[in-house]
Amino acid sequence: MTTTQLETDHEPSMTQLVTGILHDGEELLRQQIHLAKVEIKNDAHRMVSASVPMIVGAFACMVGALVLAFAVAHLLLYIWPALPTWGAYAIVGGLLVLVGGLVVAKCVNQFASMKPLDQTAAGVKENIQWKTKS
Repeated sequence: MTTTQLETDHEPSMTQLVTGILHDGEELLRQQIHLAKVEIKNDAHRMVSASVPMIVGAFACMVGALVLAFAVAHLLLYIWPALPTWGAYAIVGGLLVLVGGLVVAKCVNQFASMKPLDQTAAGVKENIQWKTKS
């Protein structure tokens, strides 16, 4: 009988068990929040890393496209002397706007497909639901 008495003395009470579970849940929630912060920081770094070369490249392309646009407009005037100057520039400008719009649409789709915090948000939501059920 004394061995049974000793065994029950070492078992935690129900209050201690619930407190331990709540403490573990809070710790898990803190870790999820920390993970979210790290994930946001990494996503911001990736976005900057992707955006800077894109901006530099876009500027270089813009200058090059401007020079080529003048050259192509003058080529059109050379090929069709009856074509008004404004018509040659309008043709070239329209083509550049079309190509530029397609490139911008592609970049917008790439940025829209980035879904930061999906896994972390799901984990935090699951932890909160678990904690509210306890």
